[in-house]
Amino acid sequence: MPTLVNAETDERDALFSFLEAQRGGLRRAALGLTEEQAAATPSASALSVAGLIKHVALCERHWISGVLLGRDLGELDHAESFRLGEGETLAGWLKEYEEIAAETEEAVRGLPDLEHDAPLPVAPWFPPGARRSARWVLLHLIEETARHAGHADVIRESLDGRTAFELVAAVFGPLED
Repeated sequence: MPTLVNAETDERDALFSFLEAQRGGLRRAALGLTEEQAAATPSASALSVAGLIKHVALCERHWISGVLLGRDLGELDHAESFRLGEGETLAGWLKEYEEIAAETEEAVRGLPDLEHDAPLPVAPWFPPGARRSARWVLLHLIEETARHAGHADVIRESLDGRTAFELVAAVFGPLED
């Protein structure tokens, strides 16, 4: 688990803390859901809490292991990354997400610095030959995870009315006045 930000931490610690905060939002959105609820799509979109967790986990692995470390992971099917496949479960993806988070921290801490860069994959939304630093990749993961944590909040509230604040209190206890 990343170190919390304080006066003794460095930039990596700070970025990991922000990323972990957003991961926590996704995990809390799944707190206490049945498999059926986790796979449900109660809003106008086709998104589910479990599908969002699978998607951010796969995207994080893609960006860290695939892009930043240059490992061949094959193509990421974005449409399929949002849906649970046969035999996939919320519990399985939560465990996988935890493992991917540990892989991310190990990989990034193993880099000489956050200026380490890598070529971006060929895609119509990236300029040809573009490169991005480890810092940019971590900031992008924070952005992507936060966006989907917000989606998960809306879906969770649509399922059973529980809000993010209630779920935070369920994990950490009630907020003090």
